[in-house]
Amino acid sequence: MLYAPTMQIVTMGGGGFSMEPEPPLLDDFILSLARGSRPRICFVPTASADSDNYCLRFYDAFAKRNCLPAHLPLFVRRPGDLRAFVLDQDILYVGGGNTVNLLAIWRAHGLGQILREALDQGTLLCGISAGSICWFEAGVTDSFGPELAPITNGLGFLPGSNCPHYDGQTSRRPAYQRMIAEGVLPAGHAADDGCALHFVEGKLKRIVSSRPNAKAYRVEMISNKLSETPLAAEYLG
Repeated sequence: MLYAPTMQIVTMGGGGFSMEPEPPLLDDFILSLARGSRPRICFVPTASADSDNYCLRFYDAFAKRNCLPAHLPLFVRRPGDLRAFVLDQDILYVGGGNTVNLLAIWRAHGLGQILREALDQGTLLCGISAGSICWFEAGVTDSFGPELAPITNGLGFLPGSNCPHYDGQTSRRPAYQRMIAEGVLPAGHAADDGCALHFVEGKLKRIVSSRPNAKAYRVEMISNKLSETPLAAEYLG
């Protein structure tokens, strides 16, 4: 019998190997969702300009786990077929950094369309911060400088908008609420540092956290009033 692949995306407000190397609760959760007993996991460091240090931290975190780590550089391209390499992965893990630059570089390389193919064939897409915002239609970003600004040209694999670091940066929460109230951003989901949202077939299925008090939020306009609904997370510790 043939089984249709499951489309999965995990978005993290903050956490994972770059913020919480020990204990690796969110990274272990991501690995648990992948197909296969020893998944191929590829780090995509575009948002940090392919930072060598960021890549080394990824390998330090995942080389000791039951997986096959690799990374995808785009600033200095390696020989080989980009599409074939991406579609060969079980997990694509996108790092944080500059969301605007990430999207521009991905589009220049035609990576957005390839990532859509990967999602459709069952590859797990995930990421932190910029690697969270990118999957949505829109979000709030510091890509242009310290002043937070809206971004409305995300990949759109998930509907609505996204705000990471909801409790980690004091300016994030009021900026996100204001942008939704003003109609600059569509309704969406925010996540505290240490909180991850698991979407299956485009719908929120589960919320987990690596910190006891970390939460997610649904932020939207209801009857012309801003509504922020806390969404309890399942603590993984």
